[in-house]
Amino acid sequence: MNPRSLERYTIAGPTGKLEVALNAPDGARAGIALIAHPNPVEGGTLDNKVVHTLARTFFALSYLAVRFNYRGVGQSEGTYDAGRGEVDDARAVLAHIRGRSGDLPLILAGFSFGAFVVSQLASEETAQRVVLVGPAVGRFAVGSVAEDTIVVHGEEDDVVPLADVMNWARPQALPIVVFPGCGHFFHGRLTQLSRVVASLVKG
Repeated sequence: MNPRSLERYTIAGPTGKLEVALNAPDGARAGIALIAHPNPVEGGTLDNKVVHTLARTFFALSYLAVRFNYRGVGQSEGTYDAGRGEVDDARAVLAHIRGRSGDLPLILAGFSFGAFVVSQLASEETAQRVVLVGPAVGRFAVGSVAEDTIVVHGEEDDVVPLADVMNWARPQALPIVVFPGCGHFFHGRLTQLSRVVASLVKG
C-alpha cells in the first residue's frame, strides 16, 4: 500500500471528532471497504496490524480502504460505549465516505470487537461482502449474518475460543476458514490472511 495514498483526517461524529484513515487507489474504484478495529479497552486502534492488513488487501483490489478510530481512541472524541456508540461511529464514517465518493459497492470488514461492530451495521446496509476475522462472539452479541459472509479464525485463539465461533456459526450453517496453529492476532500469518481474504472476496 503506497504511503502516498494515505489521507488521515477527522470528521464530525455522533459525539465529536472521529479520526479517519483513507487509502484511495488511483483509477477506477471497485468499491468502499470499511474496516473496524478491535476493542479499544484492550488497546485496539485503526493501526492494529490485522486491520492494516485488511486495508492493504482491499486497497490492492482497488477498493477505497477506510479505517477509523472509535470514540475516545486516538484523535476521536468521546468515551467508550460498549459497542452501541461504536456502531454509530461506523455508521457516521460510512455516511461521510459515501458523501465524498458516491454510493459504491460496499465491503464491511472487522477484526475481533470490530467484527461485532460491522455485523451490526450489516443488518441495515446492503453489503457486497462481509468479512469477519476473529469475531468476538460470546463476548459481544454478534447476530446472524449473510450466508456468504467470510469468517476467518485461528485454531488456537485464546481470546475468542474457536469452539465459541463454531457454536455461533453452526445454527447458520456458516463455513469458517480456520488457520491451524494460529492465535487471535495472526502473528506470522498476516500475509497468508491477506491472500485468503483476497481470494475469497474475488470469488
